[in-house]
Amino acid sequence: MNGISDVVRKSAHTAHGLRVMARAGMISGLAVGRALAALKEVRRWGPLVSALRYSARNRPDVPGVVDEAGPVTYRELDLRSTALAAALHARGLKAGDTAAVLCRDHRWLIESLLACGKLGADVLLLNTGFAGPQLADVLTREGAEILVHDEEFTPVVADAHVSLPRYLAWNDAGPSRARPETLEELVCERSEPKLPVPPRPANVVLLTSGTTGLPKGAKREIRSGLTAADFLDRIPLRARESTFISAPLFHAVGFSQLTLGFALGSTLVFHRRFSVEGVVRAVEEQQCTALVLVPTMLNRILDHYGERLSGPLASVRVVLASGSALPPTLCEQTRRVLGEVLYNLYGSTEAAVVSVATPDELRTAPGTVGRPPHTCALRLEDENGARITRPGVSGRIFAGGALAFSGYTDGAGGDVRGGLIGTGDLGHFDGNGLLFVDGRADDMIVSGGENVFPSEVEHLIARHYQVKDVAVVGVDDPDFGQRLRAFVVPIPGSDLEPDEVRDYVRASLARHKVPREVVMVDQVPRNATGKILRRALTDE
Repeated sequence: MNGISDVVRKSAHTAHGLRVMARAGMISGLAVGRALAALKEVRRWGPLVSALRYSARNRPDVPGVVDEAGPVTYRELDLRSTALAAALHARGLKAGDTAAVLCRDHRWLIESLLACGKLGADVLLLNTGFAGPQLADVLTREGAEILVHDEEFTPVVADAHVSLPRYLAWNDAGPSRARPETLEELVCERSEPKLPVPPRPANVVLLTSGTTGLPKGAKREIRSGLTAADFLDRIPLRARESTFISAPLFHAVGFSQLTLGFALGSTLVFHRRFSVEGVVRAVEEQQCTALVLVPTMLNRILDHYGERLSGPLASVRVVLASGSALPPTLCEQTRRVLGEVLYNLYGSTEAAVVSVATPDELRTAPGTVGRPPHTCALRLEDENGARITRPGVSGRIFAGGALAFSGYTDGAGGDVRGGLIGTGDLGHFDGNGLLFVDGRADDMIVSGGENVFPSEVEHLIARHYQVKDVAVVGVDDPDFGQRLRAFVVPIPGSDLEPDEVRDYVRASLARHKVPREVVMVDQVPRNATGKILRRALTDE
């Protein structure tokens, strides 16, 4: 019976996935046969290359990528990445090797991904914030054979004492005999080479955030084209539109939206560095209907433009925020300025998509991360491993779907229970079944015998009209075991005092949740996706 049930369940998921993709415009009318054939290509080429090949056949002259160097059509992306693959292969890169990529968001990063995918070579996406020693450790641990990097990271590469073959992606320095070969030079080396089908699809290795230590490598091995439904089930992205992806491509959110955008035949817009004016101007010029970013970026855009933002972003109907906690105040401000466009995606490097909150859900429950897509599973467990279903009871979050990782590169499989992967977060359901993330399990403190989640206090302090940013951490206390310390960034020109912050928290929360210390600071340290670097604060 279990075998029959599994077949029925799999068939139902397949049917649902096809319906979702048809609604998004990926499968339509007489093109169903061609679309299904393209889905099968995923098992051969992997998701990114197969998505490119599909769009290059069906929308060859449409820009697939627009960056600061201009537009590149799908046909050009296909030809250029094939030429790059051939040139890299001639220099020794082969299927099963690992190419490390240290680049900002632009065409040459994307062409590197595509070229390696066409060779069957794995790609290690590196954080652009790495220092030399961290870069050296990760390259050694992951066994990289070559390194592709932007010219601006040459000093970091030098500090890492990298001895690997190197190739320059974005090159600001111009011609020089001393520099490595550029990717553009490799692309121009061969005009229309032909490549054999790789023996296996390439893997992409994403690195965990690494906010508390050296990041781990997480392998993504996607073998089904239906995984797009994990996003499209609750986020109304549509085929043949334009999307600005401001979230970094080395992060799971940015990379997933790159792959999904190619599958939709969309035009994807990138800038190497985030700037408020640059994003808004590009969205208006390209008439983007979707904007993908992290909450801190959204907050900076709203702070800069205020009510004036609705005009320049009139074309946007989806603002997809992910990568770090989305404060309730930011949900409310976005709805007031831009309308019902905000979607809050909660996921992890390991579990990929866990849940999505829609504008309706964020209106009734600001700060929620919503519900899982139809194709994903979600479970809360208490400290004994028992399932939690009652509202308001916090437990560990476990999730799983077709996009989940296949294990860490060191051979570890992560915290897996019943086929679901632990995200490392604690959360609870409300009375309507909506999920709220209470914070990282290792961030929770016990103060005087009471469990305290720093994020709850952060969200409250963020509502204060004189607070620009805030982080709350737990520190040791000789009397209570642990206590809260709040780091507050006041808005410019305010006269906010620590006692006023404590009184503000005391008026709404229990006594043991009031920070014993409030430190006024100029900024809160965050990583590229907006997550607070709590270790940096506790070390202070």
